[in-house]
Amino acid sequence: MLKTKHLKIKGFETVVVGKDPSSNFHAIIAVHSTRLGPSMGGIRMWPYTNEKEALSDVLRLAEAMSKKAAISGLAIGGGKAVIIGNPATDKTRRLLLSMGTLIESLKGKYLAAKDSGILPKDLDVVSGQTSHVTGTTGKLGGSGDPSLSTAKGVLTGMQAACQFMYGTKGLRGRVVAIQGVGQVGWNVGNLLFKQGAKLVVADLQPERAARAQQAWNATVVPLSKIHRVPADIFAPCALGGILNSKTIPHLKANIVAGGANNQFLDEEHDPYRLMKRNIMHVPDYVLNAGGLIQLVVREILHQRRLAPWIGNIQQTVQEVLTTALRNHQPPLIVANRMALERINT
Repeated sequence: MLKTKHLKIKGFETVVVGKDPSSNFHAIIAVHSTRLGPSMGGIRMWPYTNEKEALSDVLRLAEAMSKKAAISGLAIGGGKAVIIGNPATDKTRRLLLSMGTLIESLKGKYLAAKDSGILPKDLDVVSGQTSHVTGTTGKLGGSGDPSLSTAKGVLTGMQAACQFMYGTKGLRGRVVAIQGVGQVGWNVGNLLFKQGAKLVVADLQPERAARAQQAWNATVVPLSKIHRVPADIFAPCALGGILNSKTIPHLKANIVAGGANNQFLDEEHDPYRLMKRNIMHVPDYVLNAGGLIQLVVREILHQRRLAPWIGNIQQTVQEVLTTALRNHQPPLIVANRMALERINT
């Protein structure tokens, strides 16, 4: 039987912890804001060491979703869910149904989607207990995996950053170091390879890196070394926190632009550390909004054409970078201000 506990967290509308020992279910849903519409965000399944670690992650991710929706001009709010567990060994039908029950308890305040460890077919199972799910498979009327749309947004943002720094958006011959070639990272790599970029990759799973090496003639380096690779672009496409006081001094890329959420470990100080090194950072939630755009455009607005919406990412990146240069501020600080202004107006 599902048991819930509501937490009072400053700045968040709703935070609920759900547990069901019968299905080995332990999850948290955080609703950051519904000022612009119902909150939307993916379900992430990850082997967190404890509830405190999971709570920290879900709060950061939910707030980032609010900013992502706002800066992308979408009439939705930000939320997120995390399930504590290893998706390779702990994910069961009963656990996913428990997730659906927890989502349903919020009565539409949170719309679920996919994230790390969760697939569209898993969302099909979740939808057995709630209608508040997006990104299910086509057989259930969903728009499916949004990873390719996310990658297309990352690519157009990279092009905008190159235009800003180098005077041309062309990626042919550019060296791009990709940290993580999972679903989003793999699609980013594929798009870059077709553009003629030279790829260097690292992944926690050696077989994925080997696959990238074979498919793209990519250079493979250890995960601990990927941020040290001399590159035009460093593309974090794994979990967050890669930009921190230990890694920033060793970065050898001119631009940081990737699909990972919450790339800075310390968002108060790390953006300034990166700026002092004259490395251009494209804010993650501006760059990786393509997946969210797919879900909203296809499943809420019921429109088919995604390209104009994803193309807007390029204009947003240019606006953020131009304002950051003019004001001598990190791009993330500028993007945060822009997003909060849209949420609060």
